[in-house]
Amino acid sequence: MTKPKNKKHALIKNNLELNTLKEYTLSIQLSLDGFSFCIYSDNLEGLIALNHHPFKTNSPTELLKEIEAVFDNSDLLKLNFKKVMVCHESNLSTLVPKSLFDKEKLATYLSYAVKTLENDFFDFDNLEILDSENVYIPYVNVNNFFIDKFGSFTYNHFSSILIQYLLSNTHATETEMFAHIGETHFEIIVIKKQKLLLYNTYVYTSKEDFIYYILYVAEQLGLDTNIFKLNLLGNINTHDALFSMAYSYVKNVSLYSFNLNYKVLFPLSENLKRKFFTLLQQH
Repeated sequence: MTKPKNKKHALIKNNLELNTLKEYTLSIQLSLDGFSFCIYSDNLEGLIALNHHPFKTNSPTELLKEIEAVFDNSDLLKLNFKKVMVCHESNLSTLVPKSLFDKEKLATYLSYAVKTLENDFFDFDNLEILDSENVYIPYVNVNNFFIDKFGSFTYNHFSSILIQYLLSNTHATETEMFAHIGETHFEIIVIKKQKLLLYNTYVYTSKEDFIYYILYVAEQLGLDTNIFKLNLLGNINTHDALFSMAYSYVKNVSLYSFNLNYKVLFPLSENLKRKFFTLLQQH
């Protein structure tokens, strides 16, 4: 399958003198596939850096070792930050309506969706716009590492950012489907008149897997592939085999475009902006 490579990125404002700046906000996104961060400067009123470090890990223990190595070799991450936000990316999450939610039953909610272990740690994000809670398993060992590094920080699940943004910024009266593409999994979000009809995560290894789930969801929701709009975001571009496959079966396909509510003080392509969508929404 031909798809955009998960390669390293190191983008930073030209001629940046770090010792002249004092007010920084750090946003981090992490998964078993990689570690990304961006830095916002209050002094310059804009984003001054975005870095991405890809790797393939199979466990939280391996993930932590990779992240420790990134911190050891990054001058940017040695700055003093006034605010730190962390986003955990995984398929270990599930939505629970507030009317059914009991914080003493987090493990029970997740056990219906994913395999859980006895020593797993569970947490949840409040999604006011959805009147729901997003229950998930964070990488607690990495969080402990961040406590040692930063003291205090806030964290949430990347799907919380994704869902809240799309629900707040999708105003079409017709049904729209969004597919957020990751390295090994992708999310489908279906919205109609600012109401969430569906959110789910799907593991894929081929373009055939990808289109199967797109068409399956469309069939289940009674969506006509000649009518509904499919928006693609995440790690995808028009040269990607996933885009071509989607275009073969769905008439109205496009790459999702959006604006940031702050300045970016270095060249940032639309493809990279789309790839780091949830990271860039944390600020």
